[in-house]
Amino acid sequence: MRRRTVLSICGAVAVCCAGVLLVADCTVLRFRSSIVSIDGADHAPVAIVLGAKVKADGTPSDILRDRLLTAIDLYRAGSVDKILVSGDDGQVEYDEVNAMRVYLLAASVDPDDIFLDHAGFDTYDSMIRARKVFGVAKAIVVTQTYHLPRALYLADAFGIDAQGVAADRQTYLGIFRYEARELLADVKAVIDVVLHASPHFLGETIDVTGDGRMTWDEGSN
Repeated sequence: MRRRTVLSICGAVAVCCAGVLLVADCTVLRFRSSIVSIDGADHAPVAIVLGAKVKADGTPSDILRDRLLTAIDLYRAGSVDKILVSGDDGQVEYDEVNAMRVYLLAASVDPDDIFLDHAGFDTYDSMIRARKVFGVAKAIVVTQTYHLPRALYLADAFGIDAQGVAADRQTYLGIFRYEARELLADVKAVIDVVLHASPHFLGETIDVTGDGRMTWDEGSN
């Protein structure tokens, strides 16, 4: 009898978990319809480039480099006026946003068009800060296809009119692991929105139509 009760409880928990996962994924995946090509993107004041791993030598990983290349294409096509790079800059020895800044400068993006969000520790923080700190109301979000629906869902949740442009330029090592993890990340995103989770940091507002160098670290060039 006890074994049957335990199995029944385990079964009920499994069904509930599957239901939550299904609802969250359906909520997030409907934003696939907002993914467009570079040529098909409407003009937006800013491209939001979401951070990813930086190598030990301080250069962008393949995934991050492809996001930057896609943003550069949008910038050169006149589809965006500014580029907001958002990532993890919470440790002295690890810095995503300045790695992105250096890469964009090397591609001849105007310095005043590059904005840095040093506290984009995850996608939720990046999007809420884009809206509440940088005042972004319309944007093109740049990341890989597996990540875009969640990013666009969160942008919409915070009142950003966003389209997504996929940065997939190659097959990435470990992509299946990223895709599997994204299922759980969808659940967390929906829960965070429903519970109005607070970001790690907010701060003073910054005009994203101004000079991006105001967001750079002192002494950067």
